[in-house]
Amino acid sequence: MNITIEQPHHAAAIDSLLDLSFGPERAGKTVYRLREGVSPVPELSLVAVEDDAVVGTIRYWPILIGGVTPTILLGPIAIAPGMRSGGLGAQMIRQSLNRASAAGWRSVVLVGDAPYYSRFGFTRDLTLSMSLPGPVDLNRFLALELVDGALNGVSGMLSRWPTEIQPTLAPEIAASRRGAGAPAFATERWTLNAPA
Repeated sequence: MNITIEQPHHAAAIDSLLDLSFGPERAGKTVYRLREGVSPVPELSLVAVEDDAVVGTIRYWPILIGGVTPTILLGPIAIAPGMRSGGLGAQMIRQSLNRASAAGWRSVVLVGDAPYYSRFGFTRDLTLSMSLPGPVDLNRFLALELVDGALNGVSGMLSRWPTEIQPTLAPEIAASRRGAGAPAFATERWTLNAPA
């Protein structure tokens, strides 16, 4: 078993695994509105490969909270039926969260099973002042701080990431803006840091 960064040639196998796990109607869910037209964060999008077959996938998507605070949306994560209950999902979550922290991301949000994700530190308490652009079971709307206090005072609607910004810039922008005592993410910085 090898867990590695997702590559373009994995796309068809990932789509098949997601269809198998969640059904083709998954694209109608609220969280998919946050992903439309946005690429996943490359260094956090992982696949588990065994005997040249994709048996697991996890992706993270850059989003904004309240239009100003960058974070990442975990999901979907899917594991092939024959590999479930063996700890592969937990291994992929831990590895990707470690990568996210090392890359400078400060927080993660998701919509998922609270009893499962609570073992990784996700909690509903951190999303009480946030909302989503559509219906979800709010008991499944969870967050995790990768940096203590990263979500203190953060509130508002989750929204799509601006397409003109590389998502890998978000941790740098957030850290520099917080250090200056300014909001976590400011629109005047977007074009300055966007690739030419």
